[in-house]
Amino acid sequence: QVQLVESGGGLVQAVGSLRLSCATSGRIFRLKAMGWYRQAPGKQRELVAEFMGSGGTNYVDAVKGRFTISGDNTKNTLFLQMNNLKPEDTAVYYCHNCLLPDYWGQGTQVNVSS
Repeated sequence: QVQLVESGGGLVQAVGSLRLSCATSGRIFRLKAMGWYRQAPGKQRELVAEFMGSGGTNYVDAVKGRFTISGDNTKNTLFLQMNNLKPEDTAVYYCHNCLLPDYWGQGTQVNVSS
């Protein structure tokens, strides 16, 4: 069974922090193919952070220096540490394996108040 279950979202004030988690079934977790995406109201889903095949990481400019993606291969879990949050980070956050484009979790809502 293919599962992605995101958690850790919530309401936080600007400059606060949250740590998102994504628990996955073993079939879907491939660290170098995993990433975090987000979708704000009225906007398209966008990539936030990802592991690359080389083993490095990639971040959208808007979150560089504030967000950190990490993963635990032993637990098939992906994380996103979000610091210095801004109201524009408000969105539903999803984890995703780019090699399995049809599979998405339900997402976790992040709301950042000013």
